[in-house]
Amino acid sequence: MKAARMHETGGVDKFVYEDAPDPAVGPNDVLVRVRGCALNHLEAWAAKAPAGMTFPEPRILGSDVAGVVEAVGSAVSGVEVGSEVMLQPAVSCGLCQACLGGRDNMCPQYRLLGQGRDGGLAELIVVPPESVIPKPENLSFEEAASVPLVFLTAWHMLITRAQVRHGETVLVNAAGSGVGTAGIQIAKLVGARVIASAGSEPKLARARELGADDTVNYSTSDLAEEVRRLTDGRGVDVVFEHVGGGLFEGSVRALARDGRLVTCGATAGNQATLSITQFFMSHQTLLGSFMGTKAELLEVVPYLRTGQLRPVVDKVYPLSEIQAAVQRMLDREQFGKIVLVP
Repeated sequence: MKAARMHETGGVDKFVYEDAPDPAVGPNDVLVRVRGCALNHLEAWAAKAPAGMTFPEPRILGSDVAGVVEAVGSAVSGVEVGSEVMLQPAVSCGLCQACLGGRDNMCPQYRLLGQGRDGGLAELIVVPPESVIPKPENLSFEEAASVPLVFLTAWHMLITRAQVRHGETVLVNAAGSGVGTAGIQIAKLVGARVIASAGSEPKLARARELGADDTVNYSTSDLAEEVRRLTDGRGVDVVFEHVGGGLFEGSVRALARDGRLVTCGATAGNQATLSITQFFMSHQTLLGSFMGTKAELLEVVPYLRTGQLRPVVDKVYPLSEIQAAVQRMLDREQFGKIVLVP
């Protein structure tokens, strides 16, 4: 098969489109022919990693996958050859206390596709049958590949962790990212008012088309000051954060009393400062969030079928143009998801 692999780190040019062995199919495996694989920051981080790190075997990244079932192992039931599917973006052990309790994202062996096992930047991928989810019929393969990781992450952040309620106000940072586009829609789904932030006016215009009620350009305005102006000085009930760095401090300052900040990432930096005294005196809550459970992704699917939630595809590239696709993400040019098609 053809695949986009990394033999070592050191830049976008380390992604190599080449021949790779077809994956072996064991008795408990499902073989999927990939029809679309969307990029995430895992690929961007791999491109930015310092040169010199090599891998025992070349890595095939790619956590967001949609395709067609090509074969099933002898012990697999309930998955039919020819089925159009999308994949749960990570695999867990299925046996530990967290997995048995329905909290598979807390499994000590939880690994994203492309992290600890081959991902979807290839013509074929092998996964356990538990990872297979029927593709909504109204979605193209490119759209379906744009769903799993970001909608799962955003749902877990807003519904499970922050427990957003009807009538609350939510600040969604980096609205042009894949998880940002999902966050806007999920917040609107439950009846929240959404203030979306981004670093460019074109992205803010697209955010308003997705349903954002108000927008803030954090490259030209002070985020907290502008949010407080839009909320008559009150601040927001929830901040949907995944940027980190300098934006994190402004996000905390944008919170109302008794507000919650939920974060799943730090793409702009791991270090941030906040006033501890102001934080506890305002009775605020900081929530960490990591991925989500398969059950939560199944909760998202009906809203995809009705069109109440819809994936946003930025641009589609052939897999052979992997370097250009990753560079677009590094340059932060996209609105929504960048998808590669073998």
